[in-house]
Amino acid sequence: MIKYDIAQLNIATLLAPIDSPQLSDFVANMDRINALAEESPGFVWRFQTKDGDATGIDYFCSGKTVNLSLWDSIEALHNYVYRSAHVEIIRRKKEWFHKMGEAYMVLWWVPAGHIPSIEEAAQKLSILRERGPSAEAFTFKKIFPVPSAPADT
Repeated sequence: MIKYDIAQLNIATLLAPIDSPQLSDFVANMDRINALAEESPGFVWRFQTKDGDATGIDYFCSGKTVNLSLWDSIEALHNYVYRSAHVEIIRRKKEWFHKMGEAYMVLWWVPAGHIPSIEEAAQKLSILRERGPSAEAFTFKKIFPVPSAPADT
C-alpha cells in the first residue's frame, strides 16, 4: 500500500518590507515558530533556502511570503497550525499581512518521499482557485481523504 504525506502551501502579502519595524515581531517569531514546526509530531519537511530562509523566496511576486511544508497526516498539520503556539501568529496576521481576496492556502496529498517544488505548489493553488476544492487541491474547510491504492488487476 502506498503511503501519503499531506503537502501545504500558504502565501501571504506583507504589509511592509520584511526588514521594516512594522514586521519586527513577525520576524522575531519566525525562528521559534519554524523550530516548533520541525519539532512537532508528524512534521516531515519544509521548503527553505540553503541558508534556512523561506522569506527570501520570490516566486509569487514581491512582498509575498511562502510557506511550503509536508506532514505525515492531516491531523498532525492541523494540530500544529491550530493547537500549538503557531495559533498566536495566526491571531496577529492582520498586523503583518494584507487580507487576501482569493485562496492563499492549499493542501494536497503526495506519495511519501516526494518533495513538492514551488512550481507544483503554485499549480495546486491555481487549481484550487480555478475549480474549487477537489481531491487534487483542497483546504481544511473541505478535506479530501488520502488517495486509495490502485486495485490489483
